[in-house]
Amino acid sequence: MEYVYLVLELCGGLGAFLIGMNMMSDSMSRLAHGRLKSMLNKTANNRIAGVGIGAATTMIIQSSSATTVMVVGLVNAGIMTLFQATAVIMGANIGTTITAWIASLGSLDVSAFLLILAVVGVFMTMFAKSEKVKVIGNVLAGLGLIFVGLQVMSDSMDNEDILTVIRDALAVVQNPFLLLLIGIVATGIIQSSSAVTSIVVVLATSGVLIGGTGDGVYYVVIGSNIGTCVTALLSSIGASPNARRAAVIHLLFNCFGAIIFTVFLLCWQPFHTSFSAVVLEKIFPGNHQFQIALFHTLFNVTCTCLFLPFAKGFVRLANFLVREKKVSDQPSDGILGDLDERLLRQPSVALSHLYQEMGKMVTYAVSTLTEAFEAFIKKDVTVKQDVQDRNAKLSAANRAAVEYLVKLSASSLVMEDEKTISSMHYVLNDIVRIGELADNVTKYTDHYENDGLVFSGEFLNMTQEMYEKITKLYVASLSAFLDKDFSRLKEVDEIEDEIDNYRRTLVNKHIKRLNEGKCQPQNSSVFINLVGNLERAADHLTYIAHSIE
Repeated sequence: MEYVYLVLELCGGLGAFLIGMNMMSDSMSRLAHGRLKSMLNKTANNRIAGVGIGAATTMIIQSSSATTVMVVGLVNAGIMTLFQATAVIMGANIGTTITAWIASLGSLDVSAFLLILAVVGVFMTMFAKSEKVKVIGNVLAGLGLIFVGLQVMSDSMDNEDILTVIRDALAVVQNPFLLLLIGIVATGIIQSSSAVTSIVVVLATSGVLIGGTGDGVYYVVIGSNIGTCVTALLSSIGASPNARRAAVIHLLFNCFGAIIFTVFLLCWQPFHTSFSAVVLEKIFPGNHQFQIALFHTLFNVTCTCLFLPFAKGFVRLANFLVREKKVSDQPSDGILGDLDERLLRQPSVALSHLYQEMGKMVTYAVSTLTEAFEAFIKKDVTVKQDVQDRNAKLSAANRAAVEYLVKLSASSLVMEDEKTISSMHYVLNDIVRIGELADNVTKYTDHYENDGLVFSGEFLNMTQEMYEKITKLYVASLSAFLDKDFSRLKEVDEIEDEIDNYRRTLVNKHIKRLNEGKCQPQNSSVFINLVGNLERAADHLTYIAHSIE
């Protein structure tokens, strides 16, 4: 029965640790959502910058798996190239080592004070009025829970009899390749190399030597780096070839590193004793926990330094292993790119991606309106079906965008993102309305042609001038929307006022011509509705620009 309590206590401690990691990760992502989005948007062909971005992102979200999955999503969406992804993935492996250092703090005399962070964080969350303070409180509460979990796991091994059983059981496993496999399988099951490394740290705190020697723990740590690739590989199933290649690059990088370090450890025996005497004992004398964390960091930093110069080689190898299909994986006639659900792990990044995709929808809707208007000028009734087909695609894109927004709304969002999502629903409606107005224009073209209506050259020229202003408004509105450029709103309002005045001038001139008998009465309906619909399209473009407020 005592063993049952041990297992339950150990599982409870692991649960608290994982919950704490998840809480801290989620809260830090919310706290740094703007910076995170900015960092990923700045990925360039500079390898060093890519490594830094990958490391910083992983330190924020506390998971190399989450970073790699997000990178797979960015590659799948066409936002990031494979070369950029390779550097970011290497950096993510460095960033994930921070968790082992945090877990090692539990071995210090101040560990009891670190547990208080959970209480402090909870009180901040409960009583603070500022959303930012509440998020900081969640970060502290998550960090406190991590130490609570570590403490519970450590306490579960206080019984000397039980500890002896565990020590003897783990000492039996001495085969390096079996220890590697344990690290791979354990990480694949838990889906977190950080958690496996932290468990290893807890065992070291209790004096348990995996494999019976100091070297055994290093094989488990190396194996955990391979096991963490499982998450990205699973997430890449069904994705584009480039996304699958990004996941394969992650696997190749970790496997090659594991092979090199395994050979190194096998050739330098006993590595733990000799290396400790030279380096580890001098830096962290008698502290096995920090020695494990240092080895984890050295492993990933060394692998990155070794393989970063060969980033293009990794890309070529991934291209060779994952071949292009003869038939494109993605439909070529869609308006939106792939709204990859992998990006939902980081709502701010997903939101930024959708924002750019909605810019494509605005352009598509305006181009549909332009096609319909130019057909009216030419009395071309043949474009009606094409406009209807384009509107069908626009409606399909709208449904996909709304579904993605709903999924985003279910994520943990900061207030700024919640407001943005609310405004994006209205923007989608404005985009669809522009497409519907284009369909109206095709109906006026039918009347123009079928009813034998005649419009003067002056009228046609003035409507073209009005549409040129709408085109100018589109450029200003799209720029304001995509760049969130508040300085362009004044320009947008001025152009919109010009269009309103132009419509009034056109209508007044038309009425004057009617009174003078210079215009056919049957033209009125088509004339007034046409300029009215064009003005309404301008209104929707203005609403889109002002959605950033």
